[in-house]
Amino acid sequence: MRISGGAAKGRKVGVKKAFTQKGEGDELRPTSAKVRQAIFNILGERIIDAAFLDLYAGTGAVGIEALSRGAGKAVFVDDNSLRVNIIKELIEKFAFKDRAVIIKDRASNFINNFLTPNSKLQTPDSFDIIFVDPPYASGEIDVILPLIDEKAVLRDNGVVIAEHSSKKPLAHEMGSLKLMKIYKYGDTSLTLYRKELV
Repeated sequence: MRISGGAAKGRKVGVKKAFTQKGEGDELRPTSAKVRQAIFNILGERIIDAAFLDLYAGTGAVGIEALSRGAGKAVFVDDNSLRVNIIKELIEKFAFKDRAVIIKDRASNFINNFLTPNSKLQTPDSFDIIFVDPPYASGEIDVILPLIDEKAVLRDNGVVIAEHSSKKPLAHEMGSLKLMKIYKYGDTSLTLYRKELV
């Protein structure tokens, strides 16, 4: 896989070893280059200086691309030790260490503890953009989106991009999260939500 835009455009994200060892109870399904390109076409200039959260980070390719394209900071959350170590190596390789935080945790735990003394972020601050890509068959998408709304993780007018199976449409509204648009790419869909002012 290669970074498709920004400061690190064309550089290879070598993640072969992420596939050689199965995850802790899950399968790795990286976001394709076509879908990654689409994510950043959708975001456009919004990515510049944004606080970006890559939940279920996997190989870290989406968050790394966000940094490459000008995000102010990116937080990567994954519950697999091997993947967390791979992301750390890539962040070092691309010299993004000063703008990246890598956290080993379940996505739901991270969100639930976001503004509590148990937060794994030293200085918790809400995000401008959240990318959510749980395993398609896990059902976690139905859990994590309401949590994002409930736990004040997203700034007003911030956006969530959820990657999911095209066979599973998502709700049009989840509290303050309002569906803006759905983009389909074969078996994969990207659903864009914006947090509206309450």
